[in-house]
Amino acid sequence: MGGAAGEEFGALRGASRSLIRLPDHATGAKHRGDSVRAGGKARRGPGGDAEAADRPTPRVSLATIAREWGRIGATGFGGPPALIAMLHRLCVKERGWISESEFHDGIAAANLLPGPAAIQLGIYCAWRLRGKIGGAVAGVCFALPGLLVILGLSVLFLAEHPPLWLQGAAAGAGAAVAAVAVNAAVGLMPASWKRIGTSRGQRTRWIAYTLIGGAAAATLGPYLVLVLLACGLSETIVRESGRPGRELRSISAVPLAAIASAGVGGIGALAWVAFKVGALSYGGGFVIIPLMQSDAVSHYHWMTDGQFLTAVALGQITPGPVIQTVVVVGYAAAGLGGALLAAFIAFAPSFLFVLFGARHFDQLRKSLAVQSFLTGAGPAAVGAIAGAAIPLALGISHAWQVAVVAAAAVWMIGLRRSVVIGLLAAGLIGVIVALAGLPVGS
Repeated sequence: MGGAAGEEFGALRGASRSLIRLPDHATGAKHRGDSVRAGGKARRGPGGDAEAADRPTPRVSLATIAREWGRIGATGFGGPPALIAMLHRLCVKERGWISESEFHDGIAAANLLPGPAAIQLGIYCAWRLRGKIGGAVAGVCFALPGLLVILGLSVLFLAEHPPLWLQGAAAGAGAAVAAVAVNAAVGLMPASWKRIGTSRGQRTRWIAYTLIGGAAAATLGPYLVLVLLACGLSETIVRESGRPGRELRSISAVPLAAIASAGVGGIGALAWVAFKVGALSYGGGFVIIPLMQSDAVSHYHWMTDGQFLTAVALGQITPGPVIQTVVVVGYAAAGLGGALLAAFIAFAPSFLFVLFGARHFDQLRKSLAVQSFLTGAGPAAVGAIAGAAIPLALGISHAWQVAVVAAAAVWMIGLRRSVVIGLLAAGLIGVIVALAGLPVGS
């Protein structure tokens, strides 16, 4: 979820808490290309924001939205917290387009949706300014820079005969990916643990959901989504058993397409994998890594283990959400057309969720059944992210890569340093190893 390595329960909440502490320096001053309707009043935010009701409604040009959201999309390295901080600085502090409370309503709503939460928040902010057309323009400009970069890197790294130094860079960065997964899970655990509650039964269920999610990620692959849904529904039943059945039935409508396993190959299989990535990835972008690995490597044989590790690394070092990894998978499966198809299908649900559902976000946030579902699915997703490290580590094929993943774990988990820098350093080590004559191929 979107829309936080990488689209995020804990990452978004952490960003939200840090942003709440920031003073609102927004002055409402206009910039070139923007105007304010005189005497107009802003729409009330999803939370009935009184502050928003007292402010003039900004009328921001589509050109300005395209430019500013494109700039964030091109420079948004660092995952969901960095992207959210950039959106906050632009929309709240510098331009005063939306209020502090409206922005946090958007973060809270994005926490409830599957997919890349950061891009969903970006679409939501622009939706508040220019409605559906503004949200659509913002989403495209937000995603396009990273998409183009990762597509270009896919062509280089998945070439039939890439140069030796490039093979080394891929092997080095790919080796560090298992540490990235563990680091992401460690970062999400505190918020998930706090959310479940303080009773012994609640804490026991959290441990059970986490272990189940981890085991599923390590062993079940394509069926991981079903496990996340089952954990969410189990927690909903426990918490909502004393309430009227109406709420429980509503949560059971969570995408039932997950129970239908795609039995086709080719483009149909690629479309199904991309759909699972974009519409069913509860808990953040890394949840879909074991799902994609099983499909791309074991089931359809589009990629080798080494190539998939490279794909995940590319999704980390490029701007934008981690689900862009599916672009590399699409390119491996069906070339340029497959990459573009995978990107379209993976991002489409986020656009649809926000553009057509934003007006209902307040109702969604207030639903106790939805909150209960996420309370159960959340720890399962955290466990799945940690469990993803097992199949990722098993994709390592050379002894020197073991040293790289160990060093990456110390850098990212022990020292809490930048994931992007860690991956780039691992890639550089791989280049040095390749030039020294050690094996780097899969």
